Amino acid sequence: MLKRRSAKVTRTTKETDVTLELTIDGGGKGTITTGVPFLDHMLTLMTAHGFFDLTLSAKGDLGVDWHHTVEDVGIVLGEAFNKVLGDRKGIRRYGSGMVPMDEALACVVIDFSNRPFLVYRVDFRRGTTGGFDVELVQEFFRAFVNKSGTTLHINLIYGKNTHHIIEAVYKAFGQALDEATMRDERITGVRSTKGVL
Repeated sequence: MLKRRSAKVTRTTKETDVTLELTIDGGGKGTITTGVPFLDHMLTLMTAHGFFDLTLSAKGDLGVDWHHTVEDVGIVLGEAFNKVLGDRKGIRRYGSGMVPMDEALACVVIDFSNRPFLVYRVDFRRGTTGGFDVELVQEFFRAFVNKSGTTLHINLIYGKNTHHIIEAVYKAFGQALDEATMRDERITGVRSTKGVL
């Protein structure tokens, strides 16, 4: 039986204190408390659709705004995936997800390439949903990309409802993570003709 891939990451700054435990080979269980209810909801969806287990606790300067907390959660999640996957040996490397949420359809494609790059093509008709500033969605993914060393493309195919759009994105992100981190016995070393990522 293959060893379960897990990592624990803590980040403490003058703005936030974040502790995260990640098991990639999980069952989709999330225990998430960030102080930002909408973010908790999205991360719970991401975890369930990615079939990994995530325990996350964050305390931040929410009296300022939610920016630092959302960004630092993205940083710590990216660090955790990078730590668990290490040299990327034996994983599929690429993953994609396309998820509908009522009238919205989102597509997310990821490459654990060790080359951080974010393409984010998501437009909103409103600036907030449930008090959550939608600009923070991009900040979360930018932080994740920079710390995980991934190339990540997020495209909204279409959609109107802000909540539905963001929910479709996070679910598709979970699916893409699941596929990209799967072990594949056909892969010896890393999935690259260069032999290294």
